[in-house]
Amino acid sequence: MAGTGLFAEILDGEHVYKYYADGEWKKSTSGKSVAIINPTTRKTQYKVQACSQQEVNKVMDLAKTAQKLWAKTPLWKRAELLHKAAAILKEHKAPIAECLVKEIAKPAKDSVTEVVRSGDLVSYTAEEGVRILGEGKFLVSDSFPGNERTKYCLTSKIPLGVVLAIPPFNYPVNLAVSKIAPALIAGNSIVLKPPTQGAVSALHMVHCFHLAGFPKGLINCVTGKGSEIGDFLTMHPGVNCISFTGGDTGIAISKKAGMIPLQMELGGKDACIVLEDADLDLVAANIIKGGFSYSGQRCTAVKVVLVMESVADSLVKKVKAKVAKLTVGPPEDDCDITPVVSESSANYIEGLVKDAKEKGATFCQEYKREGNLIWPLLLDNVRPDMRIAWEEPFGPVLPVLRINSVEEGIHHCNASNFGLQGCVFTKDINKAMLISDAMETGTVQINSAPARGPDHFPFQGIKDSGIGSQGITNSINMMTKVKTTVINLPTPSYTMG
Repeated sequence: MAGTGLFAEILDGEHVYKYYADGEWKKSTSGKSVAIINPTTRKTQYKVQACSQQEVNKVMDLAKTAQKLWAKTPLWKRAELLHKAAAILKEHKAPIAECLVKEIAKPAKDSVTEVVRSGDLVSYTAEEGVRILGEGKFLVSDSFPGNERTKYCLTSKIPLGVVLAIPPFNYPVNLAVSKIAPALIAGNSIVLKPPTQGAVSALHMVHCFHLAGFPKGLINCVTGKGSEIGDFLTMHPGVNCISFTGGDTGIAISKKAGMIPLQMELGGKDACIVLEDADLDLVAANIIKGGFSYSGQRCTAVKVVLVMESVADSLVKKVKAKVAKLTVGPPEDDCDITPVVSESSANYIEGLVKDAKEKGATFCQEYKREGNLIWPLLLDNVRPDMRIAWEEPFGPVLPVLRINSVEEGIHHCNASNFGLQGCVFTKDINKAMLISDAMETGTVQINSAPARGPDHFPFQGIKDSGIGSQGITNSINMMTKVKTTVINLPTPSYTMG
């Protein structure tokens, strides 16, 4: 159970979860807390500490000091501790999954999967880090015109310092460790600011790292209101790198942050382009998986279907039949469609639906909502003048736009201010590659729905969808900088020939 047994020390009595700093679980001196609302019951489920700016300052100092010592820790030892944390995380998947169910209404089965996947990610990162960081380069000067072999250049990767990690509510464990593990193997320290919805899941995850025996001050987790410590954290002079996953807030962060590396994934409007020769059964299955899993609350969810007019009726009929089979209800029952994360999110989704109705979209199902629970809805004959054609609902509502040419589909995809992922369905690999090259997105999936994983694949967005590239290897490289040492020789040196 969450907050009991092995996790009892992270809870202050029966009320408020503590924050983590200097290897200890602490109560904030502010005396304040932040409520976490269960999306299903719409009642307070948990409370977390409302950390102050003074506490953030202290955490930054601790992280900076701990990082200096951690950078001197042998690479094999860093990897060993990460493997240990991964094992503890997977061993205690049940209480962490319980938090995910109650905080973000993620179906129980998917919640367990997230924790196990996170453990696998940490282990893979440990192994990959040993390979990447254990290698350097040896360059010689006479490869450049006009130079003799009088200089030897040795290059290596060194840590950036303190990494600020800010994951989103929809994957508060997985997208936290996707930042924490690469930072740690590279020799950095971590300050984690979890989302409010998902904070208790993240605190349980951090406790698994605590139990693994990492040095004090190396990993820190502060909770609180974004209005009080959000900008203070992202603009803090002690931060040497920011890894953020979320929405429009990331754009504001990128404008305010200093001259430090940024890794950002800010959402998308992932387009699914369907050609006449596509396997429509395959398309329908992937639209259901891509558009409605976790109630559409995924950055890489299919968010707009662009289907050729000649096959649109057939595809909509197949998708409609599959939507009718989706189960709707509480996450504890492993329903396909569960409540969206908050009332404000549900209200926003409803606003998009009302706009589509007023402008004449075809409703394939009756719109139905109870509290935060919105029944799955397929909207056909959506036009570009409707908000749902462009805005990201982050809910179980999927628009279908009928197109008369491939060029029309590509144009709609590229006219979006987002550019995370997209997908194209066709049996013609030549067409698929041409369309893929034309789509202005970080990734294009051919004959499959968009997806972030496997976690070692590069994952990036362009335009308003992000900065930099994620994926285990890319994250390790991004959280290091190149250091060079040049040996100057008195005379040219050549190997025996």
